Amino acid sequence: MILPHILQAHVRSRIIGYRQTWEAVIFLVIFIGSFGYLAHVMGMANMMNTLMNTAYDLLISTVFFLMGITVLMGALSKLLVEFGVVSILEKMLRPLMRPLFNLPGVAALGAVVTFLSDNPAIISLSQNGKFARYFKTYQFVSLTNFGTAFGMGLVVVVFMMAQGYTAAPLIGVFGACVGCLTSTRLMQRFTLKAHPEYDAYVVQYTTTDAPTIDEQAHGDEDAQQKLVQKPGVFMRTLDAMLDGGKIGVNLGMAIIPGVLIISTVVMILTFTTADGEYSGAAYQGVGLLPRLADKVDFIFKWLFGFQNSQILAFPMTALGAVGAALGLVPSFQAQGLLDANAVAVCTAIGMCWSGFLSTHAAMLDSMGFRHLISKAISAHAIAGFVAGIAAHWAFVLYEYLQGVF
Repeated sequence: MILPHILQAHVRSRIIGYRQTWEAVIFLVIFIGSFGYLAHVMGMANMMNTLMNTAYDLLISTVFFLMGITVLMGALSKLLVEFGVVSILEKMLRPLMRPLFNLPGVAALGAVVTFLSDNPAIISLSQNGKFARYFKTYQFVSLTNFGTAFGMGLVVVVFMMAQGYTAAPLIGVFGACVGCLTSTRLMQRFTLKAHPEYDAYVVQYTTTDAPTIDEQAHGDEDAQQKLVQKPGVFMRTLDAMLDGGKIGVNLGMAIIPGVLIISTVVMILTFTTADGEYSGAAYQGVGLLPRLADKVDFIFKWLFGFQNSQILAFPMTALGAVGAALGLVPSFQAQGLLDANAVAVCTAIGMCWSGFLSTHAAMLDSMGFRHLISKAISAHAIAGFVAGIAAHWAFVLYEYLQGVF
C-alpha cells in the first residue's frame, strides 16, 4: 500500500515540475518577444529611457494628482457620512439605484465623487465602514466598476462642450450610464457565479442585527442617538477631514504599483511619434493597438458610426488614460475628423472606460479582492463597447427627432 502512494507522489511532483518548466519557457518567449519587438522598433536605449521616463512622469504628474484626489475625496466622504448626507442620499436615490444597479442608494455618492474627480475616489468611500455596511460583498466589489464608469466625467463633458458641442456630450453621458449599468450588473453576476458565499454583508452581522430595509433607508437610529453625544460641530468637522485624509493617503500609496506598471505598458503600446523618430522621451511608443484596431475599423464604423478610423485612437487611448485621449480631440477637429456623433461616442467611452486598465487592478487590490481583477476588467471592457453603441444609436434617434420636429 505504501508503494503506490510513493509512485503517485513521484508522478505528481514530476507533473508539477514539467508544468513549472513550461510556464517558465512560455513566459520567457512572450517576455523576450515583446521587449524584442519594442527594442527593434524604438531601439534598446530609447525603449529603456521611454519606460523609465514614462513611469517617472506618471508618478509625478498622475499618481500624486490621484493621491490628492483620494485625500480630498476621503475627507469629503468622511464629512458626508459624519453629518448624515449619506443617509439622505439613501432615502432619495434608493428607489432608482436598487432596480437599475442592484445597489443601495448610498452608492449614488460614488457616482457623484468619481464624476467630479476620478476613479480612485470610489475607494475612499469603500474604506468607510459606515458606508460599506449597506453592501453585500458581491455588490461591494462591483463598486469598482460602478464608480469607474463615471470617472473624470465632468472634465470630459466640459472639454467636449468647449469644442463647440452641447447636445452630443450629454448624449454621451447617457451612453456612459448604459455602460455603467452593463458593467455593474455583469460584475455582480460574474462574482456571484464564482463565489456564491459573497451573497452576505461586507461588515458581518448576526441575523438579529444585520441592516434591515428600514435601516438602509433611514439610517441607523443608534448612530443618530450617538450623534448627540459627540463633540461640537467644529471638532467633528476637523476630525472627519483629518481621518478621511489619512485614509486617502494610504489609498494613494496603494495605487502606485498598478498605475505605474499597467499605464506604462498601455501607453507604450498606444502612443507613437509624429515623425517616426525616437528619443527616449516619455509617452513615446510603437502605436500597436491603434494599428490593430484599424484592421477591423469597418466593425466600429457600423457600431459607433465613426467616419474615420483614426478616431479609434481615442477609445484605445482611453483604456490607459482618458486625459491623454482628450489630448487627441483638438487634432481630430483641426483635421476635420470630428463630428457630433463621434463626440457623443467618445464622451460615452471616455467616461465609461476612463483609463480602467490602469486603475482597476490597483483599486481592487487595495480593496482586498485581487482575485476578481480579471472579472472586473472583462465586465468593464464589454461595458465600454455597450456605452459607445448606446451613445451612437441615441444620437441617431436624436437627429431623427430633430428632423421630425
